[in-house]
Amino acid sequence: MHLAGLVQITDHLYLSNSRAANDIVMVSACKITCIINATEDATSVPVPEVEYVRVPVADSPDARLGDHFDTVADKIQRVAEQCGRTLVHCKAGVSRSAALCLAYLMRHSGMTLVEAHRRVKSLRPIIRPNAGFWKQLIDYEFKIHGKETVKMLMSPVGEVPDLYEGETRGLIPF
Repeated sequence: MHLAGLVQITDHLYLSNSRAANDIVMVSACKITCIINATEDATSVPVPEVEYVRVPVADSPDARLGDHFDTVADKIQRVAEQCGRTLVHCKAGVSRSAALCLAYLMRHSGMTLVEAHRRVKSLRPIIRPNAGFWKQLIDYEFKIHGKETVKMLMSPVGEVPDLYEGETRGLIPF
């Protein structure tokens, strides 16, 4: 399911930007029971019967989003086990929320980082966690699976995951 800024990743996991997360009609239509707000702002419009979880992290390569991977992944899983649905969002639905969804898929769906990224990107092509979040996801994958399926490379635009290598060829650094 894809509704203006909101995509369904699994039967019980959705990813969006903050505008879609604050659309009461959309949240209700998707039967969302938990919203994880991965922004520094408490901008959520309360919807009755929806639980709100804040992950107040900046979209900065230095931010410690990885400190929240286990907690958020386990929360999404608990909501799913109770037949609920979780919507994870950040400001644009590109970096923080995408990274949290990738961590969940690695922890509870047994996917590698490459597999999780392929799935989420196929549903929401604009996802692009920042370089710091990629490094934290790579460490997390090693912690969970004992291997790394993504490596960081230097490119003309700085460090990027090898998944982006083809996108950065021929670019001129700023």
